[in-house]
Amino acid sequence: MEPKPYGAHLAEAGTSFSLATAPEAERVEVCLVDEAGGQTCVDLARAGEADGAVRWEADVPGAGEGQLYGYRVHGPWDPSHGLRFNPAKLLLDPYSLAVAGIYRGEQEVHAHVFGQPETMDVHDSLGRAMLSIVCDHGQYDWEGDAPPRRPYNETIVYETHVKGLTALHPDVPQELRGTYRGAAHPAVVGHLARLGVTAVELMPVHQFIEDPVLVDRGLSNYWGYNTIGFFAPHNGYSSSGDRGQQITEFKDLVKAYHQAGIEVILDVVYNHTAEGNHLGPTLSFRGIDNAAYYHLVAGDEFYYMDYTGTGNTLNVGHPLALRLVIDSLRYWVTEMHVDGFRFDLAAALAREDGNVDMVSPFFELIAADPVLSRVKLIAEPWDVGPGGYQIGNFPRQWVEWNGKFRDCMRDFWRGDPGTLRELATRLAGSADLYEDEGRRPSASVNFVTVHDGFTLRDLVSYNAKHNEANGEGNRDGTDDNRSWNCGVEGPTDDPHILELRARQERNFLLTLMLSQGVPMLSHGDELGRTQSGNNNAYCQDNGTTWIDWEYGDHDLLRFLGRLVELRKQHPVFRRRSFFDGTPVAPAEGDPLPDVVWLDADGATMGTNDWDEDWAKSLAFFLNGDAVPGVGGAPRDSDMLVILNAADNDVDYLVPAGPFPAKWETILTTCTAALVGERTGAGERFVVPARSAVVLEAVPD
Repeated sequence: MEPKPYGAHLAEAGTSFSLATAPEAERVEVCLVDEAGGQTCVDLARAGEADGAVRWEADVPGAGEGQLYGYRVHGPWDPSHGLRFNPAKLLLDPYSLAVAGIYRGEQEVHAHVFGQPETMDVHDSLGRAMLSIVCDHGQYDWEGDAPPRRPYNETIVYETHVKGLTALHPDVPQELRGTYRGAAHPAVVGHLARLGVTAVELMPVHQFIEDPVLVDRGLSNYWGYNTIGFFAPHNGYSSSGDRGQQITEFKDLVKAYHQAGIEVILDVVYNHTAEGNHLGPTLSFRGIDNAAYYHLVAGDEFYYMDYTGTGNTLNVGHPLALRLVIDSLRYWVTEMHVDGFRFDLAAALAREDGNVDMVSPFFELIAADPVLSRVKLIAEPWDVGPGGYQIGNFPRQWVEWNGKFRDCMRDFWRGDPGTLRELATRLAGSADLYEDEGRRPSASVNFVTVHDGFTLRDLVSYNAKHNEANGEGNRDGTDDNRSWNCGVEGPTDDPHILELRARQERNFLLTLMLSQGVPMLSHGDELGRTQSGNNNAYCQDNGTTWIDWEYGDHDLLRFLGRLVELRKQHPVFRRRSFFDGTPVAPAEGDPLPDVVWLDADGATMGTNDWDEDWAKSLAFFLNGDAVPGVGGAPRDSDMLVILNAADNDVDYLVPAGPFPAKWETILTTCTAALVGERTGAGERFVVPARSAVVLEAVPD
C-alpha cells in the first residue's frame, strides 16, 4: 500500500491524517477541535519510516472540510539532547493548508516554563494554540487560468506588500483594503498593468505570527518574515474569514494578475521558522522533530545554530525538512498557480553541516523537478552566517538580487569618486559575477531600493536613518545607506533642493531601467513614497509603510512609465547575452562593437580614464545591429546614454567617425525642453549637472 501523503486529506468517509516525527516519539494523537473549543483525540498508528523519520497515520470518519485540528506528540523531554516533546502542546500540522487563530505569546504555547528554559511546562495549550484546518481544493474554478511565462529579459518586477499596497487606496472598498481581494482589485491591478510591470513579488504571504514584544510596544510584525505555515496563506490578509477562505482569496488574486498578464512571485522564508531560539514558542516543528527541522549546536543540542539572525535555521540538509520545502514549493505552483519564488536569505538553504554548499540536495532536487525547474527562482544570495555572502555563486537556473548594483548606483549618483569602472560593469549586467558560470545578464536582478532600507524618496532626502518610531533608540537598521539628502535633512520647502531631489529620483530610475539585467521596483517608489527616513520599517503597519495613493507624485509616475515603455520597445536595453569581450575602441575601419564607453571628448575610455577621482560622468553607445529584433523584425535603434553625476554641467562631444551622423534626444532627467532636439556627430551637447539623457540615432 502506498504511504499516505503528509497532511490532512479528505477521503470518502472523512479525513486521512499523516505526520512524520522523530524516531523517539512514543505516541501521536490528532485532536479534532469543535466550535465550542472542545476536543476529540484519535491515536495515529505507526506506519513505517521515511525521510529519516517515522510516519504516523489514521483515517478519521466524520472529519470533513473546515475541521479544526492539531497534533499532540508524546515522547521524552530532554532539551540538552534536542528532544522537546510535550503532549500538553497542541501543534500545527507542518502541512496545514490553512491556519485559524493567532499567536499572542502566552505561557501555554511554550513548552518550557518562562524563566526556566530547562523545565517542561504542563499547561494545556488548547484554547490558545493556532489550529490547522482540513481544506478542499476541488471546488475552485480557475476559469482556464494560465501563467504568463515571460522570459527574464522581458521581466520587470514590482516588490510589494499585500496590505501596504491597498490600505490607503481610495478606489478599493474599505472592507477590502489590506487584503488579498484588495490587492486583486481592478484599480490596483490596472495601475501596475499601465505602469508596465510584468511580475509582482509579494512579501511573505505564508502564515506568520506576531512578535509579542512588538505588540507590547504598539507595533507589529508588518513585513511577515516569521513563517509558521509553509503551505497556508496568511489568514490576516483574508477579508472573509480564516477557516479556509484565505485560500480562495489568494487564488482570486493570482487569477486577477494573470488575466492582466502579470506573474505572481512569492517572497518565501524557508531559512527559519517563527519558533525562534530555545526561548521561543512550541507551535509545530519543535515539538514534532526538533533535530530534523533545525540546525542544533553540535555537542549542546539545547541551543540552535542561528545563520539567519532570527534564533534558528531550518535544516534543509535533513530529508524531512528538505521534503517539506520541496513539497511546499510544488504546492504553491500546482495548486495556487504562482509563477516563481524569491528566497529570503537563500544561502541558508545551501548549508550542509554549517557550510554553504551550492551543489546541495536542495538545489539538485529543484533542478531535476519538472515543475520547479520551470518557474522563476530568485535568490537573496546571502545569510548572516560565516561564508554566507554568495552573490554570483548560485546555480545556472537561478537569478539573484544584486546588492552590488544597488551600492554602485547609489555611490555614483551621490557623487563618490572613482566609481566609473564598476558603474560600467553594473550597467552591462555584472559579467564579473555571472558570465564565467555561463549565466546571462538576466541573472542579475537589479534594484536601487527594496523593502529593507530607504525608499527612493528617502534615499535622496536623508543622510542618516531615523528609526526612533521602532522603539529601539534608533539602534536598529543599517548605517550604510549610501544616501545623499541634497543639502537638507528631511522635509524642506526649498524649491532648488526639491528640484534636485526629483532629478536624482529620475536618475536612479533611468539607470535601473536601462541597465542590462532584470529591473526591480519597490512599491510606491513610482509615487514618491516616504517612510520619513525609517530604513527598517519591519514593525510599522501604518501610514509609514503604506502607499499614499491620494498624494502620490504623478509626475514621477509618468516619467517612470516612459522609461518602462522605452525598455520594452528597445531590446538593446534588455539583451539576452553579455557584451562581447572587454569594451574598447574599434580599430580604424572595423565595425562598431556592441557597446562603446565614451568620455566627454567623444573618445573611447582609455585604461587610465576609468579610475580618475574627478571623473563623474560617463557615456555609452549601444549598437542596434548587435541586438536583432524578435521574430525577424528589423534591427533595433542605436542608442547613446549620457550619465552626469557631477555637480557641474558637462559639455559632451557627440562621437563622429563610424558612429551615427545624427541623434535625437528622446528622454532626459533634467527638463523636457531637450526632448525632440536633434544633434549631429561632432557637435557639442551640454548635459546639465546631476542628470542623464538618452539619444536615439536618426536613420539616414
